[in-house]
Order: sequence, then structure tokens, then C-alpha cells
Amino acid sequence: MPTEPRPPHGAGSPGGPEDDVYVVDTRKGRPAAAAARPSPRREVRPDPRGEVRPDPRREASPEALRQVRPGPRTRRRKGRLTLFVVGLLVVGWLAFMIWVPVAAWTGISRVDNVPAGERPKDTSGHNYLLVGSDSREGLTAAQRRQLKTGSAEGNRTDTIMLVHVSESGGKPVLISIPRDSYVPIPEHGTNKINAAFTFGGPKLLTQTVEQVTGLHINGYLEIGLGGFAGMVDAIGGVEICVPRDMKDDKAGIDLQKGCQVLDGKNALGYVRSRYEDPLGDIGRATRQRQFLGALMKQSATPSTVLIPWRYTTFVDAASGGVAVGEETSLLDAYRVLQAMRAVSSDEGLSLTVPIADMAYPTDNAGVAVKWDSERALALFHTLRDDQPLTEPPPGTTPGEDPK
Repeated sequence: MPTEPRPPHGAGSPGGPEDDVYVVDTRKGRPAAAAARPSPRREVRPDPRGEVRPDPRREASPEALRQVRPGPRTRRRKGRLTLFVVGLLVVGWLAFMIWVPVAAWTGISRVDNVPAGERPKDTSGHNYLLVGSDSREGLTAAQRRQLKTGSAEGNRTDTIMLVHVSESGGKPVLISIPRDSYVPIPEHGTNKINAAFTFGGPKLLTQTVEQVTGLHINGYLEIGLGGFAGMVDAIGGVEICVPRDMKDDKAGIDLQKGCQVLDGKNALGYVRSRYEDPLGDIGRATRQRQFLGALMKQSATPSTVLIPWRYTTFVDAASGGVAVGEETSLLDAYRVLQAMRAVSSDEGLSLTVPIADMAYPTDNAGVAVKWDSERALALFHTLRDDQPLTEPPPGTTPGEDPK
């Protein structure tokens, strides 16, 4: 029903000016003032479980969004937590890397190599005697057949090397001493140097080397046949560049020229073979230095040190197949390993004692190797004075030297 028109103010209106009246259709509509008033906010309904549920239709305010986003302080806290976890993992890995060799070192075999009586003066630099023994001790009959070691009894040396670590800035030096070198042996006359090991073991060999070189030997390391093959297999073989086709039935190898990965059996044959080598013992000594450097280099690669079971297997094989002198420390062993790695990376020198005659006839030891006395003494004098060596001295790299 339409609103009735208002009569003019004061024109016959009941009550006069005091009786202004708004007539509203109560069935439809409301006063204009009420329509302009904002609607009340919807109240939050209580949840029967006692929790307050906000209106889902209500949008979050900018202030609320700022509260949800992580602030700089929260991000810094998360960053510090990440760094802490990473640091903890690195420390744990380093502790593992140190603990494994230290634990193995406590169980390693010890030998008495320190000579009695007067010895050369201990000068600057460190000199170590590294020996490869052909002892079959610890090998089963099946292992001897597999490794082609034969059945020789007693201990002899297949490898004799001097390792010099300079303290004056020179390169590390690895020097092969041919096992057939004809030298004076204390209380045994003149003979091949490997006879010293047979006559008196590590002690007499150390005394002989000190006597003929004038160097004080600071440490002694000896590795057997089985230990050598075990270390190679523990790290999955060692890549080596074979300088030529090599077939040696006595050493049990048939290798083709070129770079390839050798397992323990073929590696052992590679470093022991000499009958097929035109340089004989000198050629074999060169291959031994080459391979030992490659072995130590491979043992420090991520594929070895980052795989726990491979790393522990290698360390266990080394500790089980290596013997050290009673006065040789873990630091000494570390210096030797680092020197061989340097040689493999062309950061060290791989040398041979200067030779005058490869087929020197003797009255008591058959054909032997005679040193070039003048050049050999000059080399040992340089090492004794710890003069920095950066290039091979004359006469120390005869024949081929495979890389």
C-alpha cells in the first residue's frame, strides 16, 4: 500500500508543528536511516568441542599474512640449523677417516729393524726404507697357485726402495735399489744386497743400506705378496698404463700394451716380472715405483675414501699385509704414502741408483749389478744434506720410465 501524502506542515495537521509523524509501510521497507547503517559483523559460532571456529568466508588481513610468513629471524635460525647438521656430518666423517687407520695401526705387525752400534748422523729430512718381501707366510696353497708365487721358503726381498721426504722444500724422492746390487754386507763380506735380508732380516738390511748410502734410516715398512694383492683388490683394482705387451708364465701374466685396470693377481705379476723385461731388474724396479705410486693415489680418491666399506677393507688389507719397524710411527707411514702419491702425480721424483754395469761378474754371487760409485755417492750426499731436488740427478733415470 503506498505511503499517504503528508499534509503541508502546519496546514490542518493535528497537533500542529509539534506533531511531525513519519508514516511507514510496515509490510515492506524500513527507515532510510536504518538502511544506511552497516550490517553487524557475523559472530563466531562456538564449536561444540570447545574450539572457536572463525568464519571461513572471512579473508585474512594483511597483518595476519605478515604473521604467517617466516621473518628474517626464523630464516636465520633454520640456516644455522642446516649448517650445524652439515658440520656435524663433516666432523663425523673426518673422525671416521682418522679412527679407522689409527685403530688398524695398533694391530699392525712390528719388526726389529734398528741396527746396533754406530749409525749415520740423523740430519734434516726423513729417510725411509720400503721393502717388498717375497714371503709366502699367511698364503694358502690355493692362494699361492692363484698368485703364481711358487713355494720358496724363507724371506727374500723383491723390492728395496729409499723414500726421502725433504724439509727444505725439495720434491719427495723415491729411489729403487736393485736387489742384485753388489755391496758390502756387515760381517758377511760383499754380496747381493737382498742377501742381507736373508742373512739377518730387517735389522741387517737396514744396517747395510745405512752403511752404503751414509743416510740415517728413520723408518721401515715391509709389505708381503698377499698383502699387496689384497690392497689392490680392496679398492677395486688400479689403473696402470702397461708400456708393452707382457707375457710371463713365471709371473702369471699375459697383458696387452695400454692403460687398463689390474686386479691383485695381475698387479702382483706386473711388479714381479723381470725375465721378459729387456732391462731386467732395472725395468722391474721402474714398474714397481710406477705401480706403488698409482696404488697410493687410487687409495686417496673419493671412490675409496667416501665409501666406508671400501675404505675399511683397504685399511684392513694394508694393516694385515704390512709390517713396520718398532720405532716407525703412523706419521712416518703417512709421509711415505704422501711421497708415493706425489711421485704418481709428477710432483715427486722417481729414481734409480746410478748403475755402471748391469751384468757385473762376481766370484761368489754370479752376475750382479754394479753401482756408478761417483754418481751414487753424489746422490746420497745431496739427500744427506737435504739439498732441494727438483730434477733427476745424472744417471738416475736409465732406460724407460713408463708414465
